[in-house]
Amino acid sequence: MTTKKRITVITDPKYQLHDTGGGEHPEVPERLQVIADRLAGGKLAAFVDMALPRPATRSELMAFHPESWLFRFEESVLSGRTFIDHPDNQIGFESYDIATLSAGAGLCGVDLIEQDDGHGQNIVFCSTRPPGHHAEPTRPFGFCFFNNCVIAARYWQQRYGRRHICVLDFDAHHGNGIQTAFDEDGEVLYISIHEHPSFSYPGTGWAEEHGLGPGKGKILNIPLAPGSGDNQVIDAFDGPVRSLLEQFQPEAFVVAAGFDAHRLDDMSGLAYSSELYAEIGRRLFAWSNQFCSGRLVSILEGGYHLPILADCVENYLSGLLNPEP
Repeated sequence: MTTKKRITVITDPKYQLHDTGGGEHPEVPERLQVIADRLAGGKLAAFVDMALPRPATRSELMAFHPESWLFRFEESVLSGRTFIDHPDNQIGFESYDIATLSAGAGLCGVDLIEQDDGHGQNIVFCSTRPPGHHAEPTRPFGFCFFNNCVIAARYWQQRYGRRHICVLDFDAHHGNGIQTAFDEDGEVLYISIHEHPSFSYPGTGWAEEHGLGPGKGKILNIPLAPGSGDNQVIDAFDGPVRSLLEQFQPEAFVVAAGFDAHRLDDMSGLAYSSELYAEIGRRLFAWSNQFCSGRLVSILEGGYHLPILADCVENYLSGLLNPEP
């Protein structure tokens, strides 16, 4: 593979300190370790650079989350509680600080892309935990505490004036928190391809929802039946997704990159192949160059089958790096 492009992986060993209790909980520190090992020793190793994140500030977090939630999250951690609201949302003594560091990864990614000055030579992947797309303004959901993608999109708008952002989410589960953020927004387009809410957590993301008020037409939910695989996803990308992007003309992409729709990952009933993620990467590369000079930041969401997670991330980044199959 010959290319001048580089992949910058924004991650931090401190992410391992977010304690989900071990045992049966699927969101474990080893998720990031298998990704790191593959990128250090796999086919992309020569193209990968590493960068450390910074914590998101309180004001940056409050672009979506009210201060009341920040206080409740901090107090829960300091009081020694082991979860907030539901056992899915496990916490330890380091969890608040690590969640702010997780939210900050996307902000560092945005800075790197803007420093690239439209040359499209820098591919940014935030390998981070805890994930974010289920987090609501005042409540954690589905392992998520701060909504990393929403915070990154708001930062891009406020810091760099990129008003028209597309948040594209290919996690197996609908990003309910992202839709909450942008349902009535009008400047941000949210596209989610996920397992049908009749069959899958969190039970949101219906095709009939298109946004409200000024946000009407800025939500595209594409729910897939259990067992859906590569062909259905490619048809969605090459059909309604492409069409809406051409209408919207995004100035930047924030990608909620979840890898739990793989056929071997038991967190959903979808049946994607590992190779599909390279196809997704190729399309996102093409669209980010077509519409916005390569301004695209990917932020890890789900993906819980450890060996397959490494394969899927590697394939996705390969598609972004080398769009010719």
